[in-house]
This record gives sequence, structure tokens and C-alpha cells, in this order.
Amino acid sequence: MIYCPEVAHRKYREHLAEKGPDLKIGHDHALVKKLEELIVEQRFSPGAALAFIRNGGTGESYETEICETTLYNYIYRGDVFLVLDEKYLYEKGRRHYAEKSKKQTARAPRGTSIEKRPKEIGSREKFGHWEMDSVMGCKGSKQALLVLTERRTRMGIMILVEDHTAASVVKAINYLERKFGKLFYTLFKSITVDNGSEFQDFEGIEIAHRRKGKRTIVFFCHPYSAYERGSNENMNRLIRRFFPKGTNFDEVTKEQVAEAERWINNYPRKLLGWKSAADLFGEERLAA
Repeated sequence: MIYCPEVAHRKYREHLAEKGPDLKIGHDHALVKKLEELIVEQRFSPGAALAFIRNGGTGESYETEICETTLYNYIYRGDVFLVLDEKYLYEKGRRHYAEKSKKQTARAPRGTSIEKRPKEIGSREKFGHWEMDSVMGCKGSKQALLVLTERRTRMGIMILVEDHTAASVVKAINYLERKFGKLFYTLFKSITVDNGSEFQDFEGIEIAHRRKGKRTIVFFCHPYSAYERGSNENMNRLIRRFFPKGTNFDEVTKEQVAEAERWINNYPRKLLGWKSAADLFGEERLAA
């Protein structure tokens, strides 16, 4: 089927005309189409789509301006958009986990506990402190994603590693040290991880390869305490928009990972004042 913009525009006009004159967005067919494109095709949340438009991301102006609540109401109505409905709301039904009491583990981490991490890291006052996690594929998938998230700006780095081992993690950090050169030691002051087996070679992660001494310090979370790596958890939810559970990472290319990383880092986010992680990271990097 060949796409015809005139026909599509006519269908939008006819569709919205059926909703009655009281629908605020009813006469702004261009805005309806753009919102549907951003949310359905480009994986934006409703709030992010509105912020992207408001910040001039589309390079176009629209007759109507609506708030996030109104847009959600339109989506839940189910009869405003041609395609967009609540199944495209990625955050629908998301659970918020309260901080729970810490369970005991049979084996304490060999490295430095998060209890010894300076308070300014926990409060996100300082730049250059990261969280690190693995995103696993389906059963039988050998490759995995190593994900680092900067705590202050939420900037993400995604690296496709050959297997889920400590050696692959150290190899990936070595790659980042080579990539950033001297800037690495300013950008990666600390990395907070869970107690997964792939992070147990904390000495290999910490030791510098391009200078003497350490290149970073690794802090270990308490067992069963995912909330202590909240930035990673939020990053992983965004990653799953591209690589849902059950993905075979052996079939994923580095180019696909790079594309997902670019999208996530340039995605406007509410907790960042509708700025992107890339914007904030660029500002902090210049000031570093």
C-alpha cells in the first residue's frame, strides 16, 4: 500500500469530526497525527511527546496546546486516535517498590559495601558516579548487554558483551578507559553494582590499565535491594522497549545497540525537567 498524505489527512478529519465539537484537539489534525507518530512509532511516552513538541523538536507549530492529563484522557477514551490506545503506554501498570528491609546473604561481597559510599554520591550531588547492571537475553543467548547509568544525569552506556562473565565486564571497562582516555578518570569516579557473579572481579574493574593505581572504585549493593540501583532499573525499562524479555542477544548487532542508546539518551524525561540525559551529560562534561 502506498502512503498518501492527502488521504491520511482526510481520514483524520473525518475521524475527529465524529467526536463532536467539544473535543479540544478535534480541529488540530496535524497535532493528532504527530502525537500518534511519536507515541506509536517512536516509543515516546505521552508526557515526553508533548515536551518534545513544546521544545520545538518537530520543527513545526500547532494550533492547539494540551496538557499531559488531557492527552492521557484522550488515549483512554479509545476513540480519538486512529491507532493509539492504552496498549502503547509503556509505563501503564508500573509498580513502585518501597525500600524494604535488607535480607541477609550467605556470602558477603568481597568489595566495598554501599554503606561506605559517600553521601554525596547517594544524593546525586556529584557528577561522575555510575550504576552498572546486566540485561540478559533468552535461555540459550550467550551475549548480553552491560549497562552503565550515570546517577546525576541518567546518561546511559550500553555495551554488547560476548558472555555473562566477570572477564567480559572487565574487558568492557578496559574498552571505556581506552575510548575516553584521561577523561575516563573524571567521568567514572565510582561504579555501583549488585552481587552478580559477573561483577565479582571488582579489582579488575578498579585497576587502571593506562596509568598506575585505580581508575575507579566499585561499591556493592545489599542483596535483594534493586532500589539501591534505581537509575539502572529505570534505564532497563527503556531498554526493554527495544529489546523485550525473550530477546536473543546473539542475534542483536552493535549497530542496533548503538541506535537504542542514542534514542534513550536523547529522550526527554520528566525527572530531568523534560531535558534529555545527553543534554545534561554534555553540560556536566564541559564543567568537569
